[in-house]
Amino acid sequence: MQTALIERRQSTRELQPFWDELNLAQKFSAAELQRYGYELAFVRHESSGNLAVLRAGDRFAAINQEGEIDTAPKIVIRH
Repeated sequence: MQTALIERRQSTRELQPFWDELNLAQKFSAAELQRYGYELAFVRHESSGNLAVLRAGDRFAAINQEGEIDTAPKIVIRH
């Protein structure tokens, strides 16, 4: 059990730079999605501003600059 805790802390630390790229509206929306099991995956830089992309299993959600949540985003995920 302690191992999982350590791994979670490490992944949180690795994601910190992504959190720093979000504005306040995006952070509030991301916190709301976390209540449903979503975790911040990455931030995509677009001409309209940063787009936060969150993941819960095989589901994705995106949060635009205004903090609006899209639970069916039309984004291409590179592997």
